[in-house]
Amino acid sequence: MPLTIAVETPLQDDVRSLVAELNAVLLQLTPPEHCHHLTVEQMAGADTTVFIARDDGAAVACGALKRHPGGIGEVKRMYTRPSHRGRKIGERIVALIEATARSEGLQRLVLETGDRHHAAWKVYENAGFARCGPVLDYPDVKWSVFYDKQLAG
Repeated sequence: MPLTIAVETPLQDDVRSLVAELNAVLLQLTPPEHCHHLTVEQMAGADTTVFIARDDGAAVACGALKRHPGGIGEVKRMYTRPSHRGRKIGERIVALIEATARSEGLQRLVLETGDRHHAAWKVYENAGFARCGPVLDYPDVKWSVFYDKQLAG
């Protein structure tokens, strides 16, 4: 069975486990007070679309599009399990997030990531994102790196 990526609810046990794994990884790299996690309950909100990659039915990667006022979409909760890295799954999820944002007429995508997440930087830069100053209401701290991409306007 080939790898699939689809919009799914995060309120599934295997997706909860995937997000818990993501949170644990982030807490190894960034102090807790500078981690900006969405809970799975927040991810299930009407303003957020969650993409889940599955390999032979198992959840192996995720990413989300959270919508903000002013035509801004935010890339959130990007993660690929170590067993599946190097297969361009993150790139595929970012492309789906961007396609969804464009189809909805969003004008800009933004994101906050950690200062030690070099693999994530590569994914975003390969997708055409550029580093920028702080976005949305994130604080300007040494632990955060910000990116944006204009979609329209």
